[in-house]
Amino acid sequence: MKNDRPQVNVTDERSGWPSLPRPDLKPPPGWSLGLVHSVNRIYNHSLSPDGKTVAFLWDRDGFTEVYSMPAAGGWPQRVSVGRPAYQYWWEETPRWSPDSQYLAFTVDGVVQVAARGALAKPVSDFTARAGSPVWMPDSFGLLMSVERDEMTQIVLGDRQGGWPRLAASGAGDYLEVRPSPDGKWAAAVFAPLADLNRWELRLVNLGGGHERRIEGQPGTRDASPRWSPDGGRIAFLSNRSGFYEVWTADSAGGPATCLTQAGKDLADLAWSPDGRWLAVTVNDNGAFHLGLVDAVSGGLHLLRERLGCHLHPQWGPKGDFLTFEYTDPLTPPDIYRMTLRAGAEGRLEAGTVRALTVSLPEAMEGLKRVMPEAVSYPSFDGLRIPALLFRPEKPNGAAILHPHGGPRDQYVYDWDPFVQYLVAKGYTYLAINYRGGSGYGREFELLNQDSWGIGDTQDCLYGARYLSGLTGVDAERIGIMGGSYGGYMTVCSLSRDPEHRFACGVCLYGDADIFSSWALCERGTRLYTEMQLGHPALNREVYRAGSPILQVNQVQKPVLILHGLEDEVVPPQASQEWVEALRAAGKTFEYKTYAGESHGFLKWEVLMDVGQRIERFLDWWLMPKP
Repeated sequence: MKNDRPQVNVTDERSGWPSLPRPDLKPPPGWSLGLVHSVNRIYNHSLSPDGKTVAFLWDRDGFTEVYSMPAAGGWPQRVSVGRPAYQYWWEETPRWSPDSQYLAFTVDGVVQVAARGALAKPVSDFTARAGSPVWMPDSFGLLMSVERDEMTQIVLGDRQGGWPRLAASGAGDYLEVRPSPDGKWAAAVFAPLADLNRWELRLVNLGGGHERRIEGQPGTRDASPRWSPDGGRIAFLSNRSGFYEVWTADSAGGPATCLTQAGKDLADLAWSPDGRWLAVTVNDNGAFHLGLVDAVSGGLHLLRERLGCHLHPQWGPKGDFLTFEYTDPLTPPDIYRMTLRAGAEGRLEAGTVRALTVSLPEAMEGLKRVMPEAVSYPSFDGLRIPALLFRPEKPNGAAILHPHGGPRDQYVYDWDPFVQYLVAKGYTYLAINYRGGSGYGREFELLNQDSWGIGDTQDCLYGARYLSGLTGVDAERIGIMGGSYGGYMTVCSLSRDPEHRFACGVCLYGDADIFSSWALCERGTRLYTEMQLGHPALNREVYRAGSPILQVNQVQKPVLILHGLEDEVVPPQASQEWVEALRAAGKTFEYKTYAGESHGFLKWEVLMDVGQRIERFLDWWLMPKP
């Protein structure tokens, strides 16, 4: 954390609620919080160019280490040592060199390179912080991002740690960079500071340093540039048509064209070795299907359609198989391998699929787990709010509404074992995708632009109304629980509801005063806020209207507040300020902070404590009395 921030110390305090466990309530049969937190997440895999080895990240033993294993299946081997645990949704992917002999990855802001069978060595000690390593075609050079003048710039170094040279710099941030197959150019996404809602595609001459813009429009975003194998075309994603469709541009120049007409957000572009296909994932109301796009016609067909999330498809060197990650509400993330076969009309079709890793604990296999159903409900203005509804086998009459973080995010068909634990206890659980989130098109995403805490809060309140109309739900026993922006939604819903529809709230590392959070958070989050609300010096009333701390006197129901002291996204002062306001107003709350935790809890002992506190809190305020 920055040294000029007001300090917040470890605290554990409460005001006016029973904090002891209820001895009359037991965990669901077969379940325990220890079992819930026993799954070690596997993610961000990378297939070596020769198709023989898979590298991936693995959360276990308090670390997030790099591992590798044979792509045909086998025992994983650890590559990194002492790599700190990190939030999986922000993690980088380890990168193989084109000759498949080296892995590049980042450890605590230092780029490291590991040769096969050798310890990794740092190669970015020329700067205080580097990341996002990408190999040059010669397997020697490395493009890396560095922070310079409070901007993300690109330098070209090498695997031996030689002194780098500046490859790309400008008045903004370079978010992604990919070198051409001949190593002469790099395609990069550039986010200019002059328009925070714009991402544009640029070509950077790696020999001379000059750049030219390929595409870019005010208020739209281009992302994920990928060179075709012959270097003649660049495929990328753009939301200018309303969704993130696949676009292509001739690398020699000329206008870009929209290749697909899916009407859904596409992601995870990967060219086939022969340049005939692009593997993609297709966001269908929170389910990410695995598909192929014809690189000539733009036709899209699905290889694998599930109520789950396919991620990071990668081609074998001959184009005869894909590796990918898959997870769903019943299954933790694992790496899979799919064979491909020739189908009708020259299309590739899915063959056999087998798991390369298995993460589900044996003790959990026989336990009842619930697949959610897709629902929607009208909000105050008639807008239909999509959501995933978990219905318990034996409802206890209570329900929980969950707003996701972000706000530019989405609750999807992902693995969430704590939700399964609560549903096993009998809670009905509604995970809503309020206005302003991603996955439903640019128009939906912009509905809370310049307006946080207003329409999206109503979406939460109308979600409570929807829950109260469900069979098996007592309207007097509905709680709200969220983290980050979802925690902010919790604060807003408790502070701005004259009907007091929620019986309690759980706020995990959320805001209450977006003025102070803007001033104290790290640079990326500050710009993210300005992208949606403008600068507070110019939009003071927008920030004031979005700060529920000003309505603390309207809070009538108890709240549990949990925050990490190393959080730089939502600084812990945000929770401290709200607790001080709650205390001054004589409200009921519990407040706990955790040393060494940032934006999202990672340590096993902290996760256990957080789970116990949440369960205990919900037991007292939502579970039926004897």
